[in-house]
Amino acid sequence: MKALILVGGFGTRLRPLTLSFPKPLVDFANKPMILHQHSCEVLLHYYESPMKVCSPFQLNQLFVRYFLDVILILLQHCQIEALKDVGVTEVILAINYRPEVMISFLEDFEDKLGIKITCSQETEPLGTAGPLALARDKLIDGSGEPFFVLNSDVISEYPFAELIQFHKSHGGKATIMVTKVDEPSKYGVVVMDEGSGRVDKFVEKPKVFVGNKINAGIYLLDPSVLDRIELRPTSIEKEVFPNIAAEKQLYAMVLPGFWMDIGQPKDYITGLRLYLDSLRKKASTKLAAGSHIVGNVLIHENAVIGEGCLIGPDVAVGPGCVIESGVRLSSCTVMRGVRIKKHACVSSSIIGWHSTVGQWARIENMTILGEDVHISDEVYSNGGVVLPHKEIKSSILKPEIVM
Repeated sequence: MKALILVGGFGTRLRPLTLSFPKPLVDFANKPMILHQHSCEVLLHYYESPMKVCSPFQLNQLFVRYFLDVILILLQHCQIEALKDVGVTEVILAINYRPEVMISFLEDFEDKLGIKITCSQETEPLGTAGPLALARDKLIDGSGEPFFVLNSDVISEYPFAELIQFHKSHGGKATIMVTKVDEPSKYGVVVMDEGSGRVDKFVEKPKVFVGNKINAGIYLLDPSVLDRIELRPTSIEKEVFPNIAAEKQLYAMVLPGFWMDIGQPKDYITGLRLYLDSLRKKASTKLAAGSHIVGNVLIHENAVIGEGCLIGPDVAVGPGCVIESGVRLSSCTVMRGVRIKKHACVSSSIIGWHSTVGQWARIENMTILGEDVHISDEVYSNGGVVLPHKEIKSSILKPEIVM
């Protein structure tokens, strides 16, 4: 069996964090997104100091380096290992930047993991279906076995064995995983037969209730599906799957456990809450404990926490962070190398790498600080979005972008 992983685009929804690093490398629960469920050691040299871009040439070289790191991380990511466990022998990474630079780095890791890893390069953005047509020759091996397609910026549990079993049982051409949501009117809803799982149709942002299940971004497809996809920018969700459903050949399996697309800030914070709740149920010893902890909190072992702090619920504090005395943190991520000074308060926000929050400062309402941002003492931010390498000396009283 084979698998295609859609590595993703430029991460525009997670600006300003993705101005410093590609989307798959943005921290989630103290690790890059694509490593969020795994505890293996990865050498990420870009973490050691803030990135300073001085010229277009340097910017190009940095992105080459970062995408090499994407490969190194993906090789050890739980998706890859989970795929290997169910018999996948080759993983194809759908990317659009300099795959030739990466190839020489793959051979040693392929041997160690016992799985083949190749790249499929897009010279132009091809949407969510076009990359399948581009990688057609890599995906078809003559065995007739179905292949996986995965989105890289979705966090969930990966019941691949159950998915294979379900796919073979119904005899259709394609299986998608779906997840239940509380407000289906915000999404494209999958209308399906609850007994058999056969998909009837898709309804985009329904005004009346037609179901509560949406596409979870995990698919198992028969090779014949590739015959339906042209080599052009194409949406698998809006063009390919509806046609297969109309022929009664598309089935859906409900994803157990948590799920979240963390490609935008609000969902990132929600995804952190879901992930920490899952960690509480499965590996609670990894969570912080103590009189200063409220709810689910993840603190890196080398972070320094001062006296009189109150941290939680739903907080991740990254490596190398210094949280001084009297600080209050809730529903937030504090990334590597951040210093939060005495009596500051941070809630419902994301604090980017190597940033500083001053004494008695208050950061709230989905404030996002890019890398190397410095908030002065007693400053208030109400939903500010601050680009990297800025110093903020006056309050941000309403949500706005600071360039």
